Amino acid sequence: MQLTPRHSAILERAKLHGQVMVDDLALEFDVTPQTVRKDLNDLCKARLLRRIHGGALYPSGIENMEYEARRQLCAREKGAIGNAAASIIPDGASLFINIGTTTEAVSQALSEHSRLMVITNNINVANSLRIFPSIEVVIAGGVVRGSDGGIVGEAAVDFIRQFKVDFAIIGASAIDQDGALLDFDYREVKVAQAIMANARHVILVADSSKMERTAPVRIGHLSQIGTFITDFCSEPKLRELCAAHDVKLIETESEKIIV
Repeated sequence: MQLTPRHSAILERAKLHGQVMVDDLALEFDVTPQTVRKDLNDLCKARLLRRIHGGALYPSGIENMEYEARRQLCAREKGAIGNAAASIIPDGASLFINIGTTTEAVSQALSEHSRLMVITNNINVANSLRIFPSIEVVIAGGVVRGSDGGIVGEAAVDFIRQFKVDFAIIGASAIDQDGALLDFDYREVKVAQAIMANARHVILVADSSKMERTAPVRIGHLSQIGTFITDFCSEPKLRELCAAHDVKLIETESEKIIV
């Protein structure tokens, strides 16, 4: 679905408060309750919210939202994060790009680079970069996950281990306050761990909403990262971990104030 400005505003409020109610939204946006119900139904149909009596809930952290729905969340922030990550990558570099909507934003920002070698287990990344003659794309073999085009499993892990690259671009579904990087699919995590182990510099790209979620499978720890790029890190503990482990923290919206 194409999000309207009101859809986006409703999602932001739901993310902030955990739920939104029809009467409150009607008053805030100066529209009828019927209009708000239609907005909520549209967002629930796209699996961005979950309908309840009188309103809607923001999806809980233990649920992995559908890929296309996640792609639309925090799109502006992901674009800025992608540009910041691409600015670190020099021409002529070799790199891994893992599964995720934010890692895809990095791949889009790399289109002006030249002489890159990109190894990926993300069909979407491979498809977007294959059209650029100055970028060599190498795609991992393995089981293709139908929900998002990610390639997972032992075959993908074995393939990744053949390389030693300059950079790895990885994402995470959640970042715990203790610095744990988390995801939902253990098969995907195995590939992410192989990617981290076979890169000279690991770049974690994750918008601030990932610090508000949880997931059951551990990828690794923030201390294993070279650079962490986010829109804004509001968690003091994560800031302290970055400083303690010499992780470079880049915030694309650093003008925000911690409350």
